Amino acid sequence: MSNDSAKNEESCSVCGTGFVARFSFQRQRTPTGEVLYCSQSCHEQALFGTRTQKCSTCDTGFEPRYAYQMAFIGGQKRFFCSTECREQPIRTEVRQRRGARRIAVMNQKGGTGKTTTTVSLAHGLARAGHRVLIVDMDSQGNVGVCLGAEGKFNLYHVMVDGLSPRSAIVNVRENLDLLPSNELLAKVEVHLAHIEQPARAMKNRFRDIDDYDYIVLDCGPSLSLLNQNALYFADQVLIPVACDYLSLVGVKQILKTLKNVQEQLRHPITILGVLPTFYDVRNRISHEVIKNLETYFKDKVLDPIRINTRLKEAPAKHKSIFEFAPKSVAASDYDKLVQRVIASEKTKPTQAPSFTASRSYSPPAAM
Repeated sequence: MSNDSAKNEESCSVCGTGFVARFSFQRQRTPTGEVLYCSQSCHEQALFGTRTQKCSTCDTGFEPRYAYQMAFIGGQKRFFCSTECREQPIRTEVRQRRGARRIAVMNQKGGTGKTTTTVSLAHGLARAGHRVLIVDMDSQGNVGVCLGAEGKFNLYHVMVDGLSPRSAIVNVRENLDLLPSNELLAKVEVHLAHIEQPARAMKNRFRDIDDYDYIVLDCGPSLSLLNQNALYFADQVLIPVACDYLSLVGVKQILKTLKNVQEQLRHPITILGVLPTFYDVRNRISHEVIKNLETYFKDKVLDPIRINTRLKEAPAKHKSIFEFAPKSVAASDYDKLVQRVIASEKTKPTQAPSFTASRSYSPPAAM
């Protein structure tokens, strides 16, 4: 080593080895002063601490070598041996910060495909890797029938008896849980009518449910205190509309209810979309319904769900359409809905229709 090199030699802050700094990473400024590293290995050791770490997910011992292998989760330093081990804790952290996306599937008219839409959307999201909870808010309990599941407790015990929601939730598929319902739910209306701020009861009871990406509410076909709870709890509402005239009248009723929720409860809720169901390309009424919906809701009108016998057969086998007939047109249509919902989370939402008297929706006088 030349005399000039000897003069420029410095000591590594990690191992004490003498060296001449030639690269930018070898000289780092910190709040406590300048630190020197003779090699990338010493630099990594300073960053990660002890060379061997245990993976915070699978407990495997490993030597961290890449930046992604260390992350701060909940304010604590965590180590991950692979991207797979890192993904779930990061997603959980984001989910808890953001909260679940809460979608109420509602139309005050019966027979529009609400339960089929709820089951298909929720299972489709679960198949895409998202953690999903279905809350059955219809006293008929048809979600449990469709998925072949039932539980010892249900929404009645949560809303009336004060049971923790977690104690009533049952797992029905991978990534998919259900809070079931049955005929006892009719008594919830009586309970809600005798408490203060009845429309806020559900939101208060579900305050600690923070480990889901989506919560999908299957609402009953009525204007009730329970449905008002659903709207106050939800962020968005998805409105299935059967391709017939009477379903258009149901849309008008829902818009009136949404307006009341926004004005009286001061709760912002937007329309995720209007979903035409039982669409038959051969019938003029189907085209007329979609045309009238697009006049008012514009890009909020989603691709229609075509009429399909498989949708009617699937509940008898306790399967979703993706399990019963994955290659059917109905499975294809509901997969488009799932992708639209996922994509809408990544883009800035368009402005929802205004629920004002000057722009109130009116179904056509005749078709």
